[in-house]
Amino acid sequence: MFYRPEDGHGLPHNPFNAIVTPRPIGWISTRGSDGSENLAPYSFFNAVAYVPPQVMFSSTSAKPDRGDTKDSVANIRETGVFCVNIVEYAMRDVMNKTSGPWEKEVDEFDLAGIERAECDTIPCPRVAAAPANLECKLTQIVQLPGEANFAVFGEVTGIHMRDDCIKDGMFDVLSFQPLTRLGYRDYSRITEVFSLKRPGE
Repeated sequence: MFYRPEDGHGLPHNPFNAIVTPRPIGWISTRGSDGSENLAPYSFFNAVAYVPPQVMFSSTSAKPDRGDTKDSVANIRETGVFCVNIVEYAMRDVMNKTSGPWEKEVDEFDLAGIERAECDTIPCPRVAAAPANLECKLTQIVQLPGEANFAVFGEVTGIHMRDDCIKDGMFDVLSFQPLTRLGYRDYSRITEVFSLKRPGE
């Protein structure tokens, strides 16, 4: 099968998200200039550079009370900071609770009963029990083709790792089983790993 996205795929559901899988989930916490706080998951998320460490996430829809975007991007525009909280399998339900199209006045930490902590290097909340948190300073927001598509890039200025996730001096993903996003309504979790050496190593 071949199709051009501009012509449509002819299938019951869009296969694009099912092809580009698995995707890590960036659970983005922000604080607005008015002090309100927000927490929302984004599956268009990844690390993009080592030195300095940098990450990105993309927001692809808008809310009527936020104009051309959603709460996360709107808050980051105001404050220039955000935190990426890593999602473990055990937090799948509370993460999903924060994905709703809630009004900007709604605090998803409170809504889902999630304990928060203050970041160390930026004025922003973080998910206290997450396996890891990446405190980020905004570097740029890029408007992508299409309505309400924004890619947000940030430099990581502080990293929290939960002590029980560090095994033999390494961050052990099997200790918390990262939640990953697939297509449609599907998710998966990392339950096994294997290693490969690059040619010449």
